[in-house]
Amino acid sequence: MSGIYQGEKHCEFTHGPSASRLETDAPKDNNGKGERFSPTDLMGAALGSCMLTVMAIAAENEGLSLKGARVEITKEMVPNPRRISRLPATIHMPPGIPKERREWLERVAHTCPVRQSLRADLETPLEIVYPD
Repeated sequence: MSGIYQGEKHCEFTHGPSASRLETDAPKDNNGKGERFSPTDLMGAALGSCMLTVMAIAAENEGLSLKGARVEITKEMVPNPRRISRLPATIHMPPGIPKERREWLERVAHTCPVRQSLRADLETPLEIVYPD
């Protein structure tokens, strides 16, 4: 990936293999306009997408589909030094996941590479909600 600072606290990054792009902006509470994901928002998005991805890979290997699963991440910041202190996540699962596979899927979510790469003092509580 490569990035360029465009001015006005905006950056644009390009993914080398696919050429897809994403843009960032500083948040309103830190001298930006909040017009795009902030860099710290991307940490939450990375955590959520990583958990869903590793869960989907594991589920597909067991003949299960997680299509339609969605995640909500809340980012909580602290000052001095300004950093993320918590990234609580709630995953809403699609119907049809057998009760006997649910605990296993939660363990899989906790093993995602992004979660394993975060600071030990960054709280990442996870709740998984099933429709039944």
